Amino acid sequence: MKTYKPTTPSKRHQTTVTYRGVLTKGAKPLKALTHGFKRDVGRNSQGRITVRHKGGGHKRSYRDVDFMYNKIDIPAKITSIEYDPNRSAFIGLAVYKDGEKRYVVIPKTVKVGDTFIVSAKAPLFPANRLPLKVIPVGTFVYNVEIKPGNGSKLIRSAGSFGQVVANDNGYTNVKMPSTEVRKVSENCYACIGEVSNSEYKLQNFGKAGRSRWKGIRPTVRGSAMNPVDHPYGGGEGAQGRGLRRAKTMWGKPSGKGQKTRTPKKYSNMFIVTRRKVGKNKNSK
Repeated sequence: MKTYKPTTPSKRHQTTVTYRGVLTKGAKPLKALTHGFKRDVGRNSQGRITVRHKGGGHKRSYRDVDFMYNKIDIPAKITSIEYDPNRSAFIGLAVYKDGEKRYVVIPKTVKVGDTFIVSAKAPLFPANRLPLKVIPVGTFVYNVEIKPGNGSKLIRSAGSFGQVVANDNGYTNVKMPSTEVRKVSENCYACIGEVSNSEYKLQNFGKAGRSRWKGIRPTVRGSAMNPVDHPYGGGEGAQGRGLRRAKTMWGKPSGKGQKTRTPKKYSNMFIVTRRKVGKNKNSK
């Protein structure tokens, strides 16, 4: 992490991720794999806000990152490691042996010049991609598919990793970063290793303005609102929430240890162990 001299109040506690020695110096986004895009900023197709605290921020170009990994048994070489403003992990420009170029999310320890391959017979090296059924128990994985051939959907953010726990009856049990243990088809592919930029969660923005550059809008406390706007609202002067259980703005339970998952969700049958929450979160 990079720290700063306290020349201003915002610099005093500000920390940033050190890019020097990690990202490729002078590397610019490949034009063929970048394009402009209209950001949703938390709104659905009807224009209604479905995710709060999003909006504004610096203009970005979208990098077409390959999550399908459909070039089987063709080795690729990482020619540059780049910053991506649309995700927390670093991305690498992979040049395949047939000449095609694609951006991929890269793991820790992978450097410029390293190679990887998508194959059922690939060795267990970081960035290599194999079916879960041939990955040994205890191995760290990322970029995991939910359905075979459907592309990576799980464990893609900076510093995250899953762990292969068991293989049984056509399924592989994968322990997620949330501590949930989930069944995934053994024919699904996964990459070996941990996602890069593990220091991402440790950085301190230092000032409110930097959050706005990132497109993060302010979060207003429920207790500072009116009764019409939030269950915690109202009261004379500063008061507690006055409720035994924490609630969202819409009255849904949201506190520590409270279950918020849909009771009859289709994927419940694939969950072996629920994620640990509240007081049990740090217990083994």
